[in-house]
Amino acid sequence: MIEQLSIATAAGSFDAIASGPENGRPVLLLHGFPEAAMSWEHQVETLGMYDCRAVAPDQRGYSPGVRPEQPALYGIDELVGDTIAMANALGWGKFDLVGHDWGGAVAWWTADAHPERLRTLSVVSTPHPGALAEAMRTDEDQHQRSGYMREWRQTRVTERRMLENDAEALRRMFEWKVQPSHIDEYVRRLSEPGALTAALNWYRAGRPGGKIGKIAVPTLYVWSTEDVAFGSTAALSTEDWVTGPYTFQMLEDVSHWIPEEAPEAVSALLLEHLRTH
Repeated sequence: MIEQLSIATAAGSFDAIASGPENGRPVLLLHGFPEAAMSWEHQVETLGMYDCRAVAPDQRGYSPGVRPEQPALYGIDELVGDTIAMANALGWGKFDLVGHDWGGAVAWWTADAHPERLRTLSVVSTPHPGALAEAMRTDEDQHQRSGYMREWRQTRVTERRMLENDAEALRRMFEWKVQPSHIDEYVRRLSEPGALTAALNWYRAGRPGGKIGKIAVPTLYVWSTEDVAFGSTAALSTEDWVTGPYTFQMLEDVSHWIPEEAPEAVSALLLEHLRTH
């Protein structure tokens, strides 16, 4: 059974969904753009059934209680800080961290900055940032796939284009792979004043200043062959950026929206990873 939570931190209160016993194994799941915590509903409920305390927050900008206006306040340091602050607020010392899309990027950076806090790392879709940066420099296919990020960083008319005609462009991003009720809810939330700008500020905050290193935490990386954002070059080279135990799982004929398009597969992979470590 899924519960609704509010996680109070110095930055503000994060809305969240949760499942499982309070004393269960702590697992934090981070969503991506343009979704919300509900993208993890299947995984949260499943993990809770197997004695985990699974919590998925609406991240910075998506939670109305943590929606600063300045793009600079959506930098990777702030996002990693939110992750640790939420774990602290939940009373967690070591925990398992899971992320998809932007949530995956935050998860990689958190594992680099705070390896002592993580029992395991699981990332869905998003390659290691070092592997992605290298692919963007050397692989024309990845450079083209990442073109949308450059556009969203530079323009302020993106919000209007995404929301016009009943948010047609925003809805089209999901490639009809996400259940319509979830898409409707994402659109409703991002249509609130300032919400879509806050979500896009993740792209506009600027690139991280420091370099990310190799990851020593036991890592599961799940990539799908039909991902429009991340190609095979970065996905396959991610293993070069992990020094700890590493598991790579490739899902055939699945789009970028893995947690919602293949929920049973993702839940099973997460449970196996947690059991192994």
